[in-house]
Amino acid sequence: MNTEKLKFSDYFNKWLYSKDGYYSNYKQIGKEGDFYTSVSTSSFFGGSIGKRIVDSIKEGNLPKNTTILEVGAHHGYLLADIIQFIYTLNPKLLESLNFAIVERFDNLQKQQTKYLQECFGDVIKIKHYNDISEVKLPHAFIVANEIFDAFSCELVYTNKEENLQMAYVKNHKIEFENCKDVKIIDHCKKYKITKGEVGIGYEEFIENITSNIKKFEFVTFDYGDKVPRNDFSSRIYEKHEVFPIFKENLDLEKYFAKTDITYDVYFTHIEDCFKDFGVKNVIFKTQMQALVEFGIIDLLEILKENSDENTYLRESQKIKTLVEPTGMGDRFKMLHVKKFS
Repeated sequence: MNTEKLKFSDYFNKWLYSKDGYYSNYKQIGKEGDFYTSVSTSSFFGGSIGKRIVDSIKEGNLPKNTTILEVGAHHGYLLADIIQFIYTLNPKLLESLNFAIVERFDNLQKQQTKYLQECFGDVIKIKHYNDISEVKLPHAFIVANEIFDAFSCELVYTNKEENLQMAYVKNHKIEFENCKDVKIIDHCKKYKITKGEVGIGYEEFIENITSNIKKFEFVTFDYGDKVPRNDFSSRIYEKHEVFPIFKENLDLEKYFAKTDITYDVYFTHIEDCFKDFGVKNVIFKTQMQALVEFGIIDLLEILKENSDENTYLRESQKIKTLVEPTGMGDRFKMLHVKKFS
């Protein structure tokens, strides 16, 4: 039992990233796992990103020998989908493009290498980085799907006396104390956050990208919005069941390191981080708007022309799930960041 009192952010990190943490070993995603992602819903999600990469190179934003860099690739499914669709749209590009993954866990690096080897043989070479700080490139297209909700966070709320409280965890029990962290206090004042999560580590992550990669496009999709929710969104996923972290009688010890823990991302915070480091071209859209703009409908038309009706209808239904306004299409948001000079 954990008898040490921890800030919630440290507890969150141990939950996901300790030696026996949830992300330290490969986990199934999709029907057999704890949750679905857009990647597990349809290969056309990655295909749309692949099309954006092809179009960006065609537009002259990035060179033909740029690096496609995924941060937190899990099994490697998304990068494989991107590569497959690049091959469909412009096979010659695979002769010049470079591919890389940022992954802290050695066993997951091996899983990713094995999977991509099975998919593409020796055609594709993958370079692994253990941390984003190691990445130093002249140009890159960076993909970070559902990465920011896996950054640790602090839990805060303002009590009746209007004092900001911050969460600590001892024996898997959450307690609140007066917040003494000036950065957290200033952050909450700046964004008018009275209750909810404050993402930790965004600034350092984005500084590494903006400082060490001269030209880039950066695309991230995640749960969340541009306005503060001012409520707690932290939750646990187990076998597609969702448990709010403050659910009555919830036993955190039971789920600790065995299930996924996450929260809604505050996209304005991420956007401002990029702008603070000199990148002004930051575009926010719903997933539906982003995938349509990236060309998912064009890809579906290509499928229609080159497959049977059943295959087309089956994939159409999956794509509908990705873009439906009442589902993933609006619930997931995208930031598309461009730095070309």
